Amino acid sequence: MNTLKNIVLVLDLICAVLLTLTILFQSGKSGGLSGAIAGSSDSFMAKGGSSTLDAKLAKVTKWIGVCFVVLSLMTVILVSSVKAPAKSTTTDNTPAITTQAPEDK
Repeated sequence: MNTLKNIVLVLDLICAVLLTLTILFQSGKSGGLSGAIAGSSDSFMAKGGSSTLDAKLAKVTKWIGVCFVVLSLMTVILVSSVKAPAKSTTTDNTPAITTQAPEDK
């Protein structure tokens, strides 16, 4: 069970790094609110829209994001299914610290 948990954790970390890189490689949309008000020249069915690098990166980002979420959920399930070691029932041999009140003279 530990090896499966470690494999899922490593894959989750790799997905997180790849997701970060694909997001950083994408160019900014720079439309924002001003693009919505002024109107945008981009169209959903624009010619050659799916063959650009940004469109491919967006598709890859979605798939890596889905893999990241699935692996993260698997990590939570695997970690929660591993039981914590039982507490030791042995007594503690350390001496207790006691303080004495000052004596009245």
